[in-house]
Amino acid sequence: MELINFIVKAKKQTYASGNPATKLEDGFEEFVYEDGAYRYRDRYHARDPRPFGGEEIVWHNGKAIWIMNYYGYMLSDKIDSKRVYEFLRRAMSLVDEQRPFRGPSHLKEGDFEYINESEGNLDNFKGAERIMFKGEDVYKLEYHGGRI
Repeated sequence: MELINFIVKAKKQTYASGNPATKLEDGFEEFVYEDGAYRYRDRYHARDPRPFGGEEIVWHNGKAIWIMNYYGYMLSDKIDSKRVYEFLRRAMSLVDEQRPFRGPSHLKEGDFEYINESEGNLDNFKGAERIMFKGEDVYKLEYHGGRI
């Protein structure tokens, strides 16, 4: 299995799936996914639920080979954050091999709109995503990473 295929599969099977994360003693939460020689971990900390930050790491045969860090937050109190994060999960479920970092470049459903701009490739990338509700920015996240 190629790294890029594994990352896409892992993202779809963890946060995007809607399954709950494991709560850790230190206040962080974590998703773990394994397939053959690959292991993926998404570890993050959220407060109220804003802001939040975390990292995703992929290991191959026990050696860390890829990492992504992210930091995000709600921008508005006018909408329940749960609704925003439900829409984010929908966007994240559409991650693909061309852009394996977060969701698609654009998704619009009802009053929600997701925009994800990135540059680079799996080796070295950075990007930002935002969610709008009725045309108003309500959420933002920045990310970066690459092979290690």
